[in-house]
Amino acid sequence: MKEILNQYKNTDMIRTTKSAVVITGVLLLTACSAPKVSTKLDAAKLPENFDREKKEASTETQPFIPLKTETFFKDPKLEEILKKAITKNPDYLIMQERILIANSHLKVAKLALLPSLDLVADASGTHYGKYTMDGVGNFDTNFSQNISDKQRINEDVTPNLFLGAKVSWEADIWGKLSNRKKAAQQRFFASQQGMRLLQTRLLGDVADLYFKLIALDKQAAIYDNNLKTQEKALDIVSAQRSVGKATELAVQQFNAQNNNIHAEASELKLSIDQTEKALLTLLGEYGGKIDRSSDFLSGHLEVLNQKISVDSIIHKRPDVSEAYFELLASNADAKSARAAFFPTVNLGGYAGFNSFSFNTFFDAGSFAWQILGGLTAPVFNKGQIKQEFYVSNRKQEISFLQYQNTVTTAFNELSALLHRNQAYEDVLKYKLNEIDHLEIAVNISNDLYLSGYANYLEIINAQKNKLQAELDFVDIQLRNANSQVLLYKALGGGIN
Repeated sequence: MKEILNQYKNTDMIRTTKSAVVITGVLLLTACSAPKVSTKLDAAKLPENFDREKKEASTETQPFIPLKTETFFKDPKLEEILKKAITKNPDYLIMQERILIANSHLKVAKLALLPSLDLVADASGTHYGKYTMDGVGNFDTNFSQNISDKQRINEDVTPNLFLGAKVSWEADIWGKLSNRKKAAQQRFFASQQGMRLLQTRLLGDVADLYFKLIALDKQAAIYDNNLKTQEKALDIVSAQRSVGKATELAVQQFNAQNNNIHAEASELKLSIDQTEKALLTLLGEYGGKIDRSSDFLSGHLEVLNQKISVDSIIHKRPDVSEAYFELLASNADAKSARAAFFPTVNLGGYAGFNSFSFNTFFDAGSFAWQILGGLTAPVFNKGQIKQEFYVSNRKQEISFLQYQNTVTTAFNELSALLHRNQAYEDVLKYKLNEIDHLEIAVNISNDLYLSGYANYLEIINAQKNKLQAELDFVDIQLRNANSQVLLYKALGGGIN
């Protein structure tokens, strides 16, 4: 008889085992149809050199050294303003708070890999009806001779007391949770690069306004000097009129030109005030004056003389780095979405004191525990899972295209700026020579007018040309300074 029972038990165990294997196999087979994550994400290879370095292609390049504003701009007053912008600009401070938010998301993603542990204290009281299974069971149990007085159940109100801990854990077999963690981590890195990008743009905007103020100051000084020259010319013409050697028309022409210069100088002062207020806004300050240099100072030529390694500089730019980390995050999202096709293994349990009597609650016999395990696989909700995976895969490809576009833009932008900065050197040299010649022309026109070999229109024209040339020279200096700022941004920025 015992042999028959043992055989029956063994047969039943074998059947149970086979059933479990079959069910597990079916669950695994349902996941075998999971689509693959796109792997056709090969970025175009960067050129080894910028266009300007093609002649030096055989020369070994050095890794790019990150910039410092103090050595790039070489203006101590600008350096102080840039440091102030980092500590006071509202937009930059807001971005710092967003970095902290991104860091909190990363911490949550890391904790998802760990088991969750909850401390639980439950107390309830239930009055069971006489014609319920629990009510009849409790009534019948109290008549049993196999229980002690402590085990008798209160039938009026039956307490249910529990004090202990519950644990649950999802086994990350397919990498769903770890890829979520990786995605959060890469987005945290991307947010850091986004902050670098914002910092670079902020410092660039501050430098642009600072250089504009210097240019406006220089142009204001040009107007002041030109007015002095015009006043001397007006005095000469007025004296000539008094002795009949000049006409009233000449005097009025000089007066009109002087008033025009006064108007332009007044408009220039308005531009100075507005530019100063715009810069103070970036610094988060209420009014005041901006302490600035009297001329453009620069050390960017040292950067231009470097034999720059294309790959080392492009991938240190914050916009390229941000796009790269976002690409890694979207790839992790796609892998996590794919893992949803596979069965999920959940483990858990609890341990603690569980009793229906306050008197026996902390007795050793009230200690209870349970171990749980579960395996689930999606069947009827695969349409939603496929949709989520499809979207994640497409987002990954979008991120790749954005990354590729950022790299291409960065290369062409930097290549163009390297040419632009070199070209401005020649432009400024020729413009300075033009001013020197026009200065001589103004002096000669005055002498010729007094000698009777030139008329007043030639004096007006010579002075007008000199004024315009000087203003153009400052404008080119400003464009050159703006080009330096663009180069600072294109090289990845940096303040320390």
